[in-house]
Amino acid sequence: MRIPRVKTKDLLTVTDLSRDEVFDLFKLSAKLKKDMKRGKYRQCLKNSSLAMIFDKRSTRTRVSFETGICQLGGNALFLNSDDIQIGRGETFEDTACVLSRYVNGIMIRTFAHENVERLAQHATIPVINGLTDSFHPCQALADFFSIYEREKDLSQVKMTYIGDGNNVAASLLLGASLIGMHFSLVCPKKYMPDISIIEKAYSLSSQSGARLEITSNIDEGLEGTDYLYTDVWTSMGQEKESAKRKKAFTRYRVTAKLMEKCSDSCKVMHCLPAHRGEEIDADVMDSDCSIIFDQAENRLHVQKAIMCILMQKK
Repeated sequence: MRIPRVKTKDLLTVTDLSRDEVFDLFKLSAKLKKDMKRGKYRQCLKNSSLAMIFDKRSTRTRVSFETGICQLGGNALFLNSDDIQIGRGETFEDTACVLSRYVNGIMIRTFAHENVERLAQHATIPVINGLTDSFHPCQALADFFSIYEREKDLSQVKMTYIGDGNNVAASLLLGASLIGMHFSLVCPKKYMPDISIIEKAYSLSSQSGARLEITSNIDEGLEGTDYLYTDVWTSMGQEKESAKRKKAFTRYRVTAKLMEKCSDSCKVMHCLPAHRGEEIDADVMDSDCSIIFDQAENRLHVQKAIMCILMQKK
């Protein structure tokens, strides 16, 4: 099996990859997924080790990365920040230098994006962003792959994200702009992504031909939507804002009635964990239009492909 090569050492945001590299990643993900369904596991990373640093709780990120590296013939080390020296003041720079002597790759799930950048800058091995407050590239790539499996020609698809302009929204906006999709971002004005991300998305779209709509108008944003995506209204670390956010996002809840504003065959997406009855109704989440658990599964396949590509022996 041919493993594609990429120019980047790390995956910190979706834009670390080129458009062509994203589609090469999807092809490899599809191959690895097909093999796994047949009970065939490619030992692409035999005897390789992945250090997994967690500052935030996790279900999908931990299980998919740990399972994935094992299926590829390697092993994972779970490093809770409370259990390693980073939690006692050791710098990210020193941690990067030390881990580079021990393991073949680092995955980190943390708060400040600049800490991931510091880690990557000083590591001689690949660093993968498992989530920061700013970006969630692995999730976005798995989401686009979930659409790619069904559509192939993503330029003919309209994806709409509704809700909080958080790390997932930012990664989806940048990713759609990079690969040339029709993407609509529907958020209350006070909860839009940072203006620098929006400006970068428009710059990317001018090169890829992506069509972007950024609006607070629900009817306008949802018209013709093929894939409707939502996420929690209150992310980790924002718990004190929960009541305020619930009030601001009430009209943006995904309900069966809201789905009627989209195309007849529209699929619904969510990165999980979901607060049923808050940002999405349970009857929508459990309906035939939901591909939410397909997305969750695809974290495994796409991240296996990411690890193969970044951690392959040069």
